[in-house]
Amino acid sequence: KLHSTNPIERLNKEVKRRADVVGIFPNEDSIKRLVGAILLEQNDEWQLQHRYMTLETMAGRTDEPATLTHIAA
Repeated sequence: KLHSTNPIERLNKEVKRRADVVGIFPNEDSIKRLVGAILLEQNDEWQLQHRYMTLETMAGRTDEPATLTHIAA
């Protein structure tokens, strides 16, 4: 259950803003692609905000910085 509808309202506002920029959609699939891209972008932003370990903090825990490249990939 959601405690607040603010995140949903913010997402709806972002979809509306981007749809207004496009203006006219040629078909339904183009709308789905736009909304999908917005959802992916919002998900990426959320993950970055809620990350508790970064490469910098992990680098402080190891002597071999080369081992971090395969972790980040």
